[in-house]
Parts: sequence; C-alpha cells; structure tokens
Amino acid sequence: MHPARRPCTHARLTLLSLLLLVLGWPLQHDATAAEHAVEPVEIHVDMRDVAQRIIHAQLQMPVEPGPLTLLYPKYMPGEHGPTGPIAELVGLVLKGNGEPIAWNRDPHDVFIFYVDVPDGVDELEIELDYLPPRATGMFGNGPATSDQVAVMSWHTLLLYPAGISIHELIYRPSMTLPAGWEYGTALRTKKSRRDRVQFEDVSLAELIDAPVTTGAHHRKIDLTGNAATAHRLHISADSEAALEIRPETEAAFRKLVAEGIALFDSYHYRSYDFLLTLSDHIEFFGLEHHESSDNRLPERALIDDAPLNSNAGLLPHEYVHSWNAKTLRPAGLTRDDYQKPYEADLLWFYEGLTSYLGDVLTSRSGLWQPEYARDSLALIAAGLANRPGRSWRPLVDTTRAAYTLYGIPSEWNSWRRGVDFYDEGVLIWLEVDAQIRNLSGNTRSLDDFCASFFGGASGKPELKSFTYDEVVAALNRTAAYDWKKFFEDRIYAVAPKAPLGGIENAGWKLVYTTEPNLAQEDYDETGEGLDLRFSLGIQISTEDGRIGDVLPDSPAAAADIAPGSVLVAVNGRRWSSDVLRRAIDEAAANGKPIRLLVENSEFFREAALDYTGGQRYPHLERVEERPDLLSQILAPRTP
Repeated sequence: MHPARRPCTHARLTLLSLLLLVLGWPLQHDATAAEHAVEPVEIHVDMRDVAQRIIHAQLQMPVEPGPLTLLYPKYMPGEHGPTGPIAELVGLVLKGNGEPIAWNRDPHDVFIFYVDVPDGVDELEIELDYLPPRATGMFGNGPATSDQVAVMSWHTLLLYPAGISIHELIYRPSMTLPAGWEYGTALRTKKSRRDRVQFEDVSLAELIDAPVTTGAHHRKIDLTGNAATAHRLHISADSEAALEIRPETEAAFRKLVAEGIALFDSYHYRSYDFLLTLSDHIEFFGLEHHESSDNRLPERALIDDAPLNSNAGLLPHEYVHSWNAKTLRPAGLTRDDYQKPYEADLLWFYEGLTSYLGDVLTSRSGLWQPEYARDSLALIAAGLANRPGRSWRPLVDTTRAAYTLYGIPSEWNSWRRGVDFYDEGVLIWLEVDAQIRNLSGNTRSLDDFCASFFGGASGKPELKSFTYDEVVAALNRTAAYDWKKFFEDRIYAVAPKAPLGGIENAGWKLVYTTEPNLAQEDYDETGEGLDLRFSLGIQISTEDGRIGDVLPDSPAAAADIAPGSVLVAVNGRRWSSDVLRRAIDEAAANGKPIRLLVENSEFFREAALDYTGGQRYPHLERVEERPDLLSQILAPRTP
C-alpha cells in the first residue's frame, strides 16, 4: 500500500512546463513527472561484489502511466562541473509488474532517459550496475574501491524523475555490505541486521550529500570533546595497521572540532562525521558534504610523517565547507536539480576562503606546527609569484573554467594556470584578514566576519545562497573599506604580480635561501616529485624522471627542456634526486653548466643548463618593524 499521491494541479503543471522549457527537456516526456515523486523511491545498493569493481542497485519508483523522463545526476555539488560518471552506468533494466519496459536515451544529452510507462503500472522497477573505475580520474570519475575498502556515492547508482526539486524528492535508502565490513555515513540508521542496513528516509539532495565509506578494516573515533553534538572520525583502510593513529594526531583532530566551532561561533549540522579512507588504490582527494566529508588518503597517511604533514589540511578544509558551501553557497552554485550548469565565478570565495580557513584551522588545531605552517604558506606564495600565466589570465577565468582544469597534466601548468583560486585564495584572504586587523587597530579580524556571515543558531542543516554584493557588504560591516575594488584588482583583472600584501601586512616577507622548505621536502619524500621551480625552473617526477612543468624564462626553458620529456642522466651519471641536487651545488661552486641527458619521444639530447645560483627554497622572514599578525592568526583560540 502506498500513501496517497499529491494531487496534480494546473498551476503545478504550468510551473513544471516552464522549468522544462528552460532546461531544454521535451515537455511531452514529463507531463506526469510532478505526480510520481511524492512517495519515497526505494533504493537498495548491493556492495558484495565490490572486490570485482561492480556495485548493484535496485530502485522502486512510484509512477503514473504515460511519458516519463529519468535523469542521471550530471553536475555534482563540490565537483563544479558535469562530472557524473555516466560511462560507468551499465546493466540498466526497467520493469513494470515484472515485465520489461523499453527506455531511450536522449540523442543530445546522455544523462537523460525517456520511458513510456504502460497502463496499469504504478511502480517502476529499475535495475542498474555501476563499475567503479580502476584508472586515475578526478572526483566521481576516479577509483573509489579496492579489495578492502570502498566509497559508495549514491549519485553514481540512481536515476530520478525530471521536474521536481531534489529537495522534494524522497528516497528510502538501504544497502547490503560484504560480510564483516563496517561502515560510516551521516545517514541515520533505521535498522540493521547482519550485513544489511536500512537508513531513514531523506530527500534526494540529502541522500547524495551523504556518501558511505566501508571496509574490512574499520575504526570509529569519538571527536566530540566539549562540543554540544556528536563528532566522529570513521577510518576505513586497506590494512589493520593503517588504522593506528598517534595520540597527538587524535587530540589534534578533536581540537579541530573545537577550533572550527569557535571560528564560526556556531555549527549547522545535527552531528558531523569525518569519513576517511586510507588506500593506495583509490583516488586521493576530499569532497565536502553538510554533515560529513569524504576524505581519501594513502594507506600510511596516519603513520608516516611526510604524508601526515602533507595531507594534514584535508580534513580541516572539508570541515570548513560545512559552513562555506553547505550552509551558505554562492547563488550560481545553488541548483534544484543536478542537470543545469553552474556559474562558478565565486569559487574564489567558496574554495579560496575555505583553503585559507582550512590552513588556519590546521595550525590552530596543532596538526601543523608554526614553522611548518609558514613554510607551507611560503611555498604557495613562491609558486604563485613564479606563475607567468598570471600575465594573461585573471583569476576569475580559472573559476569559470574550473571543471576543465581539474586533473590537467602538469606540463606548462605555470603558463596555462590551473585551479589557482585555491592557493591564491589563501593569499587573498590572508590579505583581507590582515587588512581588517590593521583597519580596526587589531580589535577585529576575519574571524568576526566568519562568525557574522556564517553564524546564527546552531543545529539542523539548512542551505542558503548569497551573492558577491552580499559578501562585500558583510566585509564592510566588519571593517569599512573599498572591498569591491580590492577584489576587482586581485580577481577580476589581470594581475601579473602575486598578491603578497597579506604576508607583508602580517609582519613577514617572502625570501629564498638554501635551507630546505619543510613542506617542499615532504612533497619530494611522498613521491610527488622533485620541486626545483625556484632554481632550475622545473618539476620532476621522482618515480620515472618525467619532467612536468617548465617555467618560461627559466634556465631549463633556456636550454630547450620540454615538459613531458624524461630526465635520464645528470653530468654523465644516472639521475636521482640526490645526484641532481649535488650537481646544482657543484655548479654554484665551479661555475660550470649542468649537463642533462633527456629523452623526448624516443629521441635523446644533451642540454646544458647555465645556472650557478645553487639550491633555492622559499621561506617567510620576520619583518620586525611590523606587528606579527600572522602568528596571532595561526594561534589557537580554545584551550
């Protein structure tokens, strides 16, 4: 028995027709769309074949006879582009009363499916499989499973009817896990029996906002501390050993919660679950959700120093997004469906401010020590100061092209520019913070803006949108200034010079020395590559010697070193990080060029790099004439 359906009114159909015309969907396929989504759509996901990289799903969708349009989610929140992994959707079978029903895909949009529901059918049975990718890919298009751990994102395993807001559609989710596996999610469990779990009914928006991490090796840690609501860390790993966490790291994660709530003077969730998967076989990244976050790191990320330090900012960044993205979101990134393109101009706020506050919380929580935090900031500043692409591309253009820039090759990245609004946002918002402190005689700060803009009553999650003008107005209430011109100069205009004013106004300056940068050292040690941008002008993969970025006007560029070529030997000896570093030191001492043997598409050539400046690493140096605002910014606020 099904609850009574909402009556169909002429006014509702008229609004629906207007919506469908705007979205470009054929009206004849959606005449009844408003009628079927009032009862819950049941969705059951079977994870038992995840080791074979296949996940099964069954949906039971209340329908009415007639034309119906079904949609596969296309534009995913937090991914900023059309990243729905439609190519991995297979085995799609539709039935009514046990009999097959034909479906047709839209010839112009592969995310749209058309169905004619026969008379006498009031429930559509949908079967489909999802094939989690093995190869490297970004976000939902990246690997999400191994034999021992999996991340299940609901949007990869469902269809939904067109014409109704994702906040009104109700889904009834359940799942079957591999035997003995445990799970973590922000969804509320209604009942569980053995390896089958039934969750409480939620809207489609809430469902897609609540991924599930699961694994054979799983651990749950309480991070609540003195907070008024529960905070948990769920770790799913490829091994039991990877679940070990240092006491000081656990304490820092607990302090992260306290510092986050202190920063925003509120929280907007019923509880919060940090979902952390540790595997070398899934894509490394983080994705924000309102009451949880999907964080994916290498297997030994909690065990070894270098990956722990390098990735310490991931959970703080995604935690900040619970406020900046999920409580308040730019209007251009707020939608009632998953099919309409985003307007991404304000990613410099959405991701840039989050990157800055995430780094601040990483320091305030103790996940980074002050020297490491400064070196990380220096590395960001130096990278952006040596980014020739700034001379032609304004920062806002990287937000508008964001989804095309995620996952791009490293070759010529400094000339192309990538998703610079993350790192450049750190510098810009540090400058905002320092400016507020200087304007107010150090009585106000960006913390006050955050508490005012994102604050309010704590509790149940609620999403609201905002505009650029509202950001400017809120900053002016914090400290009067021409903030619009401030952002126009740094974000909307071509700015050949990096915005280093925040570092300088906070009492420090960017310098280069022969002393290794701590964050840069970890970059090398974790296998990401050898970063020699500030000396030779190149980055090199320590795994295979492949040269990534080459800075224009650098010694490497002058020697015609091509990005994508492979370094074979240095001064007649097989290359390694140590061999190349020694060659740089020797060139500084004897003044002779550094001879590199490189392979480019099966052709070998020797290049002479005329560089005698020695090893060169970025750091921040204290300017005693100015107050040390940076240390104040990074200092904890809670005991």
